[in-house]
Amino acid sequence: MRWANLLVLCPVASYQLAAFPFAALFHHLSASGRLSPTARYISLLAGGCLLAGQAMGSYAVLLLIPMAGSVLILLSASPAHVHTWAFSLQMSWQTLCHLGLRTPGYFPSRSAVILSAVMLLTQKVTSLALDVHEGTVTLQPSQGLLQRALPLCSYLLFFPALLGGPLCSFRRFRAQIEFPGTSHRPLGAAGQRCLCALALQVLRTQLEGQLATMQGCAGLSCVHSMWTQALLFKLAYYSHWMLDEALLEAAGFGPEAGQGDLSGSDLWVLETTNRVAVFARTWNKSTSRWLRRLIFQRCPAQPLLATFAFSAWWHGLQPGQVFGFLCWAIMVEADYRIHPFLRSRAASRGAKLLYHGATWLCTQLIVSYILVAVESESFSELHLLWTSSNSILPLSYSLALLLLLLTKKPKQN
Repeated sequence: MRWANLLVLCPVASYQLAAFPFAALFHHLSASGRLSPTARYISLLAGGCLLAGQAMGSYAVLLLIPMAGSVLILLSASPAHVHTWAFSLQMSWQTLCHLGLRTPGYFPSRSAVILSAVMLLTQKVTSLALDVHEGTVTLQPSQGLLQRALPLCSYLLFFPALLGGPLCSFRRFRAQIEFPGTSHRPLGAAGQRCLCALALQVLRTQLEGQLATMQGCAGLSCVHSMWTQALLFKLAYYSHWMLDEALLEAAGFGPEAGQGDLSGSDLWVLETTNRVAVFARTWNKSTSRWLRRLIFQRCPAQPLLATFAFSAWWHGLQPGQVFGFLCWAIMVEADYRIHPFLRSRAASRGAKLLYHGATWLCTQLIVSYILVAVESESFSELHLLWTSSNSILPLSYSLALLLLLLTKKPKQN
C-alpha cells in the first residue's frame, strides 16, 4: 500500500491552515483599497516565497528555477512558439524532479510537497502559455521589464495556490488584483469548506482504523478491502481539495461557480454516478479541464488515450500510475460503448432500475481498482492487484469493449 500521497496531506494541510490568517488579511486590505495593485502583486509573491521556504526548505530552489525560466520564455518568446518552449521546459524539469526525488533517502512528506508544487506550477505555466499563444492574454510589451515580470512571478508563486487549489487563470488572477472589490467573498464560505474538510478527515480516520484491522484477503473479501482502500484515498483528496478552495476563498480568489475542484454537487455526482466517463470528468475538475484543453482538444489522433497517457507522465510515470491511467482510458472507452448498448435493451422500469444499480456498482468497483492501482508503489503491489479477484470486472469491461468493436457494423457510404 502506498501512503505517500496521504502522508503529504498532513503537512500540506498544516501549511494551508497557517496561511489562512494572512490570506484573510490580504483580502481585507485589498478590498478596502489600502493596497495598490503593485503592492498586492508583491504581497502575494513574497508570501509564496516564504511559504515555499517554510514547506520545502532549501529544496524550494527546485520551484524557483523553473518559475524564472518560464517567466523568461513568456517575456521573450513569440506567441507562436511560447507554448512549445514553456511546455518543453516545464515538463522536462518536472520529469527530472520526479526521477530525482523518488530516489531513497528523502522524506516522503518533503519530496511529495515539492513535487506537488512543481506539478501545480506546470499547470499554471502551460495554461498561461496557451492563453498567450491563442491571443486571449497579452503581456503588454510597451511596459517596462519589471512591470511585465512582476504579475507573472506573482501569478506563478502566489501563496494561496502554491501547494494546492483549483487552477486559476491568469486573466482571472489579474482581474482580481486590479479590481479586488469585484471578487468579494465572505469568510463564511471559507469556514464552511473548512468544516466540510474536517468532517471528511474524521470519516477517513475512522475508516483507516477499520482497514488496519483487516488481515489479508481472499475471494470477495479482497473486493471489500480494495473498496475501503480506495475510499480512504477519495476522502483524503476530497478534504484536501475542500481546504485548498477554502484558502483561495479567504484570499479573495475563490473559483467561479462550477470552476472549482469539488463542490457539494460534485461530491454527490462522484459517489452516485453510474458512468466511469462522468466520474473522470468530475474528479479533480480543474485538472480535468486543463488536460482537456492541453491535450484532448489539441491531439489529432487518439485524444482519449493521449490525455490519460500524458496524465500518467504528469503524475510521475510510476508503474502504478502508468497502468492505472491506461486502464482508466480503456474503461472510459468501454463506458462510452457499453452504456448505449445496455440502455437500448432496458425497456421496462424494472430493467432500467437494474441497469442503473448494476452499472453504479460496476463504476464504483472499477474506480476503486484504478485508484488502488495508481497509488501502488511497486510492481509487487501491482502484481497482487492483478492476481486478485478485483481484476475480474476490469477484464470483463475490456472484453466487452473488444466484442463491441468487433461486432460494430461498418459505416455505409
